[in-house]
Amino acid sequence: MSASQSASGSSRPLSPHLQIYKPIITMTMSIAHRLTGIALYFGTVLVAWWLIAAASGAEYFAFVNGFFGSWFGILVMFGYTWALIHHMLGGLRHFAWDFGYLIEKHTATRLAYATIIGSVSLTIAIWIVGAIAK
Repeated sequence: MSASQSASGSSRPLSPHLQIYKPIITMTMSIAHRLTGIALYFGTVLVAWWLIAAASGAEYFAFVNGFFGSWFGILVMFGYTWALIHHMLGGLRHFAWDFGYLIEKHTATRLAYATIIGSVSLTIAIWIVGAIAK
């Protein structure tokens, strides 16, 4: 008996995969939660780089600040801010699910859309407040 055959002799996949499932918003948000978690590792390295530069002296700090002040640096920091907010909201969603709340299909779908809208809105609001505070 091959690995893909059950005891009854039928041949079927042992585990479903992305080619079988139709992507739905909750599945997409689950994948996005994992990807933003990975992105946060790299963004945290950049924050550490900035802190190390601050401790290393004015010349090196000016160099690192120049990078973060460039259009590319600003784009990276905007993405890092979005990833941080999106991952936090996704974590709160999962925290509620751990206690059995908001897990009904209709509610989970609405919450997934709220995570997208909330993360984009909060990221833009944070950057607007930061620009005003300058």
